[in-house]
Amino acid sequence: MAWLFVSPVLLGILIFQIYPTLFSLFASFTSWNLISPPRWIGLENYIDLVTTDRFFFKTLWNTTRYTLGVVFPSMALALFFATLLNQNVRFRHLYRGIYFIPVVAPTVALALLWGWLYEPNFGIINGVLRSFGIKGPAWLGTTQWALRSVIIMAIWAGLGFQIVIFLAGLQNISQEYYEAAAIDGANAWQKFLRITLPLLSPVTFFVLVTGIIGTFQDFALVWVLTGGGPAGATQLIVMYLYGLAFRLQRMGLASAVAYAVFLIIVGLTILNFVFSKRWVFYEDSA
Repeated sequence: MAWLFVSPVLLGILIFQIYPTLFSLFASFTSWNLISPPRWIGLENYIDLVTTDRFFFKTLWNTTRYTLGVVFPSMALALFFATLLNQNVRFRHLYRGIYFIPVVAPTVALALLWGWLYEPNFGIINGVLRSFGIKGPAWLGTTQWALRSVIIMAIWAGLGFQIVIFLAGLQNISQEYYEAAAIDGANAWQKFLRITLPLLSPVTFFVLVTGIIGTFQDFALVWVLTGGGPAGATQLIVMYLYGLAFRLQRMGLASAVAYAVFLIIVGLTILNFVFSKRWVFYEDSA
């Protein structure tokens, strides 16, 4: 009877998760164009990625820059705003809701909004700069500024989620630590360095790992905003995978890219867990 009740969920997981995952692994070792049957070619797709495919490393480099540009600044900003929202200020619940709006807003709407803000002739950003006598750049139209513009948008879009996580961590820190530090004469900055940051390190670690995984998988915001241009300056690894699969119908190579990204994410996550032993402190073990 128990198996009967859980069978719909198990079938859903099997059909929509396990089977596609295993089939894509098989497809990564084949040459397949969606029309003819898959033809087994072994490791040829993976060898092509690291030897002859000149776009793979370019998009991987773009993704690495994008990840570094989004994850660490957004963590710093989220911690800053979470610390402010943790204070007893008026309308703090309203502020929390406002910061979280971009997280629940439709992705396409956010991208279109930022596309309008970045518009070089009539956009608000360049309009404000012109009022100060500064000529703004073509934000999304030049290889120099396009990726930076996308990074700014991505930080804004994901900031609310990280603020909520940091805020939950801050509220879980006992006030007794701060009271004891105040008795010892510690100022606000010393309390932040000696109490808040160490006790918040498990939350910081969680935000770091999930942020890296999330940015390596980002697609919709960048796709709608730039489509990977100009000249591939904002093409991320998942966008490259999409182009291989659904534009060029090279499903085998696209599957190989997917598993290459999977291995990179797993490797980075393992490194984070290894190095976390040096800077993550848990209150119970302390």
